[in-house]
Amino acid sequence: MTASGLRIVLAGSVGSSRLTLQALLRNRTNVVGVLELRPVDPTAVSGLARLHDVAAESGVSCVEFQKLNEPTIVAQVRAWQPDLLFVVGLSQLVRAELLAVPKLACIGFHPTCLPRGRGRAPVAWLVLDATPGAATFFVMDEGADSGPILVQEPFDVQPTDNAEQVTASLEQAIVRALDRWLPRLLAGEWNPQPQDDTAATSHGRRAPEDGWIDWNKSARDIDALIRATGRPHPGAFTFLKDRKLLVWRAELDTTIPFRGVIGRVLLADPQRGALVQTGDGLLWLSEVAAADGNSTLPKLAVGQRLGYVVEDEINQLKARVAELEKLIKG
Repeated sequence: MTASGLRIVLAGSVGSSRLTLQALLRNRTNVVGVLELRPVDPTAVSGLARLHDVAAESGVSCVEFQKLNEPTIVAQVRAWQPDLLFVVGLSQLVRAELLAVPKLACIGFHPTCLPRGRGRAPVAWLVLDATPGAATFFVMDEGADSGPILVQEPFDVQPTDNAEQVTASLEQAIVRALDRWLPRLLAGEWNPQPQDDTAATSHGRRAPEDGWIDWNKSARDIDALIRATGRPHPGAFTFLKDRKLLVWRAELDTTIPFRGVIGRVLLADPQRGALVQTGDGLLWLSEVAAADGNSTLPKLAVGQRLGYVVEDEINQLKARVAELEKLIKG
């Protein structure tokens, strides 16, 4: 079989998956099948994107899945007889049985300068560290982002970038990487370069609860957290009395000569939002929403305190427990 006749299958779930499929089709590769994640809870997948419409436009078969390694999906991939299986934008590990199906290789994707930054939640970590990223396509093995690299296209991450901006830079890098590499692949080039494991670093999983704002942290640290957990991620959060608030955007302030209690709103401005005292420095909260989706979010007002005072909450809970015990005893 000639390189231009390579049979290709793509599996994915997010924007990077969609861009990869579009690049494969734009470069006239032989895509014979697409696997589209259809999660039980769509809100649990940050940046979920559909693939079936792109596949349909080119007459490519598209099959939905929830677990990539389930027997029916492995059987479907076998039926397509792929030479290459692209797995892009999917947090599920590819097990050995599926890895062995393509005749040539499974190709994975990661948005860091591998071997640095292997592992989970790469975009959030790029924002937190303000380090350059890279659209990296590599040959998958049974490790985590550890296989030989096929193409790597770097992109910059600015100290003030948020997750949305980094994702946009990443998507541009994906297009550049694939439009540079796919013509070479179709011309017969196959030259994966092994990673230097001695230079590898890894990042751990991040969960929605890791977006909790600790107002004792510095304004810079909190600002970085808000940027890292912003769209398309679940968002940073705090509490106003018993309401959970999502903080989508913030701005550091180094000019106002004001000092207050940590977590309290010091100023309220119609344009800039609410100015909050942190453990070190001031922070404007410029975009805040109710976590329950209620549009009647009360305005943040001067004097309000965000977060919980733990000792006070415990004291109140103990008092309520004591009252309940009295009622039970009669």
